[in-house]
Amino acid sequence: LDTRDALQRIIATLANKNEELQNFIETLNHTLGRVQVNSTQVVSDLEEEFDTLYSILDEMKESMTNTIKQDTVRKSHELQNQLTQSTSALESAEELLEFANNALHITDEGDFTKAAKQIKDRVTMAPAFRLTLKPKATDNMTHLMVDFSQERPLLQGLKFLPVPRAPEIVLGDCLVIDNEVTVAWRMPVEDSKIDHYILEYRKTCHEGLPRVKDEQCWEMVDDVKSTEHTLQGADRLRFDTKFMNFRVRACNKAAAGDYSDPVTLETRAFNFGFDSTSSHLNLKVEDRSVEWDPQGGKGVDSKVKGKENKGSAHFTNLKNMSRSGTPSPKRTSVTRSPAPRGARDRFTGESYTVLGDTSMESGQHYWEVKPQKDCKSYSVGLAYRNLGKFEQLGKTNISWCIHVNNWLQNSFAAKHNNKAKNLDVAAPDSIGVYCDFDRGQLSFYNAENKQLLHTFKVKFTQPVVPAFMVWCGGLTLSTGLQIPSAVRSFQKTENGLGGSNSSISQQDPAVACDICLYDKLPSVDSSLMP
Repeated sequence: LDTRDALQRIIATLANKNEELQNFIETLNHTLGRVQVNSTQVVSDLEEEFDTLYSILDEMKESMTNTIKQDTVRKSHELQNQLTQSTSALESAEELLEFANNALHITDEGDFTKAAKQIKDRVTMAPAFRLTLKPKATDNMTHLMVDFSQERPLLQGLKFLPVPRAPEIVLGDCLVIDNEVTVAWRMPVEDSKIDHYILEYRKTCHEGLPRVKDEQCWEMVDDVKSTEHTLQGADRLRFDTKFMNFRVRACNKAAAGDYSDPVTLETRAFNFGFDSTSSHLNLKVEDRSVEWDPQGGKGVDSKVKGKENKGSAHFTNLKNMSRSGTPSPKRTSVTRSPAPRGARDRFTGESYTVLGDTSMESGQHYWEVKPQKDCKSYSVGLAYRNLGKFEQLGKTNISWCIHVNNWLQNSFAAKHNNKAKNLDVAAPDSIGVYCDFDRGQLSFYNAENKQLLHTFKVKFTQPVVPAFMVWCGGLTLSTGLQIPSAVRSFQKTENGLGGSNSSISQQDPAVACDICLYDKLPSVDSSLMP
């Protein structure tokens, strides 16, 4: 037998190692393929960047060349105008000079005087004496020369972007509590150029390293400024898978670095839905709610449809993640034999019940129920899977619940075995249910402030399922919840002190029974019940 057990352990070890190797091979193949894809992409990006640089240089060259041409045209135009004017003035001056020289040879005094006066007048108006004998432009073009001696080293110094190193997730500082996940990390070396981090996560049913071919996609939280981030939903996360993978990368102003080594954190929680095959004909079960419908009435088809439609829609999650229960609960439909023809309807009085589709046979579990504001009557609790056709919650020795009645006369009571204990607190807006199967404890809390409402001490002898009753109203179910830290803390104190004052223990500890007795409690007044 020992040899067989040892062989079984060896087989399990080999199977686990084979699975790890298969996952590693898939990771290598995926990485190899991504290397080729990413290499092609970065080459394309490099060519695009250089083409952009070439384009900028070409544009600058063309612009500067046009500046030189425009300056050349301006100077040429100004100098050409001066040349034309000077040439014309020279011709006029030469003609006047020749006329003056000829005048010197005039012998007649009157003619000479007249010619001298004409020469004087012409000299006064001569263009040669009105021109500026200084070029309006020079031949110097040095102001349009370039020197790229400073820019050239910059171009020669072009290199790939500095990429931050991969962060390291500090597993010891990560925390999963109250349906929130805090992930902490650090940089292997200090890097003052880091601008922010990108945290990615995904839900998974697999323990260990993330798998390439996982059914879930990575979700992203961008622009994380610190080395720690707490992941939480609008209200809180719904843990509908056993684990979550996390990885993080650092980013500077230029680029994002490599991902950290991924880590897997456990996010186990109790997940279940309504078992539509167990619901009353006048109860409408859909999504995460059940509602009393006086005009209802379901046939076989609608029951099947309801059974097929239940699933992750019963729970709030991040991105329609697949749901998974803890190892101990077992999902099952509560099958009941049909009533004999002529037998009375099982759903009488307050028996507008529906059961959960997942049983509990070990461990600790927690869920919450919120009634509609105008709900007249409802019950929340547990029952064995063999709850009979005509049995009502709290009126049998195999069901435990707290009951709220807002019809005719308000009441709030803990019920079991057709007896009740009135609770001296107001019924809360939302009720938290805590079940410790192994310790035989069923507690109800105010879901908002975690005030203890009531505790049953029970010795469970078979698996139990969540149970609900609703009349003239509806209930909304919240599952995929961790046991709140406040409840855990209270339970530790409770167990350390030997039990709560609000709990009702078995009347005779020497009798090994599986129910709580209420011999001194008043019976339920059925006239107040729907």
